[in-house]
Amino acid sequence: MTAKTLMIQGTSSGAGKTTLVTALCRILSDKGYKVAPFKSQNMSSYSYVEKEFEISRAQAIQAIAARTKIIPIMNPILLKPLGNYTSQVFVNGVFYRKMHAKNYYEKFALSTGLKESKNALDQLLKTNDIVILEGAGSPAEINLQRYDIANMRMAEYCKSPVILVTDIDKGGSFASIIGTLSLLDKKYQKFIKGFVINKFRGDVTILRPSYSVLQKKTLRPVIGTIPLIEFDIPDEDSLHAKPKQVSWTKKYLVTLDKEIDHLAHVVKKNLDMKKIGNMLN
Repeated sequence: MTAKTLMIQGTSSGAGKTTLVTALCRILSDKGYKVAPFKSQNMSSYSYVEKEFEISRAQAIQAIAARTKIIPIMNPILLKPLGNYTSQVFVNGVFYRKMHAKNYYEKFALSTGLKESKNALDQLLKTNDIVILEGAGSPAEINLQRYDIANMRMAEYCKSPVILVTDIDKGGSFASIIGTLSLLDKKYQKFIKGFVINKFRGDVTILRPSYSVLQKKTLRPVIGTIPLIEFDIPDEDSLHAKPKQVSWTKKYLVTLDKEIDHLAHVVKKNLDMKKIGNMLN
């Protein structure tokens, strides 16, 4: 069996990739699919720890959303920052070594990092119906594109359609979408199939004329507009001075499950699931 794939990338960090993947994992699980999340490389100070492995907390929560077992190949490369451009590097959940950013990019990312990421994804593709991939940051960071193993290289590897999500609450989202597309190599542009406008406040009808302009300029549709909502699911620590601490008790997991259901309900209501279904076929 080879799973279908869908990848969520963003115009920036904090655009909503992690929460959108979490919601899609639950929505597709509710439909009866065997779903798994995947993020080839994640940088985070906060992780999910078991006796034999340690991965990003975000992928652990996404696995819970997918109602599947948390396993290390969901996040084959974890970087835990130590300061001074140095991180602890974990490979498939196991500590590998401390590395300076320069050494990581030049001696690890495109060799061991990319190889292990592809191997991990291959395993998930063999044992699931659908794998939802999450990118990192933006695929258009031209200073890092050469070493980027979290975005378009993975989409190309598994020939995955990509949805680009942007945070409209910060402003500049339409320019970010068009700018992201323009900075991608043409061979990568073809993977982006549509856009999600995230964290919108107000009446969505105000945006619709802009969507027509965006579609004319990009030849791609807006698949949904997700309102700015409150939910109690931990965010990535790179965006917050005081990220939420997690204790993985049974009581917390029940609460987390309810929050995931709430998030999935809102996302499903505001996404064109028919378009997403077509991408998966």
